[in-house]
Amino acid sequence: MTIETDQAGWLQLQNRVCVVTGAASGIGRAVAEVLATQGARLALIDKNADALQVLAQQLKAQGRQVAAVACDTSNEQQLQAAASQVESELGPAHTLVNNAGVLRAGSLETLTLDDWNLVLSVDLTGYWLAAKAFGAQLRSHRGDGGASLVHVASIAGHFPQSHSGAYSAAKAGVCLLSRQLAVEWGADAVRSNVISPGMIRTPLSADFYAQPGVEQARSAATASSRVGEAEDIAHAVAFLASPRAGYVNAAEIMVDGGMSSKLMDMVPRPGFSHAR
Repeated sequence: MTIETDQAGWLQLQNRVCVVTGAASGIGRAVAEVLATQGARLALIDKNADALQVLAQQLKAQGRQVAAVACDTSNEQQLQAAASQVESELGPAHTLVNNAGVLRAGSLETLTLDDWNLVLSVDLTGYWLAAKAFGAQLRSHRGDGGASLVHVASIAGHFPQSHSGAYSAAKAGVCLLSRQLAVEWGADAVRSNVISPGMIRTPLSADFYAQPGVEQARSAATASSRVGEAEDIAHAVAFLASPRAGYVNAAEIMVDGGMSSKLMDMVPRPGFSHAR
């Protein structure tokens, strides 16, 4: 066995059924592509049926086993139907990656109740509903290595993000929901963990970086001096999804290039600052 083969199988995800919500673009798409390279069988869920099929066909052309299900993750009935379809086509899920999300801009003073409810229904309630829908499948693996939940939250779940409506509140809720699931389902060999991205370049944020100086300023706000890519999140998700993270439970990994540790560098400290 070569070193390359060892590395390719190190995460032990071959033939494991991995469900990814919000899979059609951005972080979700990157997660699906990384899991595919590890030999996982993929269940792709997204509201955008056309984009979902494009990704599914791409992965199938690479020889991957894929089920694609168009689904609104804020709708319990659609999620239950999706879970049944996935189990029928691929078998019971080993991993659920909760990633689908929306954002509605606006201050809390101006945000409408409809927008508040929409963000919470997708970004928080949808994660709980997906866990419920796939819960029996995940718990069915208690005797054969267990299963995992990975929830994509955000650095905004710890630090308020002005004019982003209910987004920070929803992502903070995701972090505690994950811990709650870990406590309630841990005895059934289901782990639940969170990835909290910082500034990540995705199609939704592409317009930001088209503005002069934005990428430079955002890069300077991180310890790594660069903006993150969707693949940076996907690799962290793949680890938490895998049996290699078998004793990681109720945890959160901040994948922000060190931005959350830069607070003291953002305030004047005469005599301590120096140009690089």
